[in-house]
Amino acid sequence: MRAARRWVDLGAVLAGAVLASLALDALGLPSAALFGGLLAGLVRGLAGNRRLDLPRPAVTAAQATLGVSIGSLVDLDTLAALGRDWLPVLLVVLGTLALSVLAGLVLRLQPGISPVTGAFAMIAGGASGITAMARELGADDRMVAVLQYLRVLIIVVLMPVVATTVYGASAGSGGGVPVDGGGPGWLVGVLFTAGCAVAGLLLARVLRVPVPALLGPLAVAAALDLSGLSGGAEVPALLGAASFVLIGLSVGCTFDRTSLLAIGRALPLALAVIAGVVLASAGLGLVLAATTGASRLDAYLATTPGGLYAVLATATDGGADATFVLAVQVLRLFVMLGAAPLIARWLRRRPG
Repeated sequence: MRAARRWVDLGAVLAGAVLASLALDALGLPSAALFGGLLAGLVRGLAGNRRLDLPRPAVTAAQATLGVSIGSLVDLDTLAALGRDWLPVLLVVLGTLALSVLAGLVLRLQPGISPVTGAFAMIAGGASGITAMARELGADDRMVAVLQYLRVLIIVVLMPVVATTVYGASAGSGGGVPVDGGGPGWLVGVLFTAGCAVAGLLLARVLRVPVPALLGPLAVAAALDLSGLSGGAEVPALLGAASFVLIGLSVGCTFDRTSLLAIGRALPLALAVIAGVVLASAGLGLVLAATTGASRLDAYLATTPGGLYAVLATATDGGADATFVLAVQVLRLFVMLGAAPLIARWLRRRPG
């Protein structure tokens, strides 16, 4: 009887997550599927008498699907857009990583926030991946999720305004980004996703890679894309959305009143730190423009700390070099996710 009630509970919260995701998508919010899952899980976590945990295999499958989706972003044509500018781009990306860690240490001034949680909450880029791996690396994934997507929301709202008023972007002047015909179809995409997920998970566990369910499939998908063996296959949109919903639910269902109050108390300092990260990233954009052939608009969009798809939409519509912007953003995404386990290990070992 108890098992039956649990499955009914899971079905109800999953249905709520789907409805919330559709509503948020209709409003045009970024990462609507993850937000929908997070919101439904939060409501269940606050209203329920006892905690509801999602089946571990479902969460692992969601992490693996997300890893394949991120790995599929990289290809040789995109990285070739960096050309001779790869060194200053890499240095700016590493500067962004250092900025994120510093911002996390400032956020740690808020009582109850550990160094790892502060750093993960402020890592600029890869919000979905960072949220998915936060719990396994010792961070409070509830705090990380709320603050990561608060930053993304702020960026999505302000970025088009800043791009137009400060950097002279002209809406409707872009020619779009090249497309290659939409890939080989959803069935091949499902097989590609499953193959990368299984192979990546097994390989990562053999090699003892941290967060194997995310980083293993990510590495396999990236390797296949770079070698050309993927044939242009990618994660089907519906499967990707389902993984976001499950990841959002896995975090949201762990909320309780105590954790919600702790996040509320942290918001004033967090908003100030987020503002500092956004401004400092814009400063790194000026450095990138000064050391490469990129325009200030291109460099600003390339270093904007989050909201990858919104950044690409602004670049495409505003006449920026969308290929360069994508290359820098993808490079930063891979650096942030790859460095996250090392950052967590270093911060846990620091005295105090």
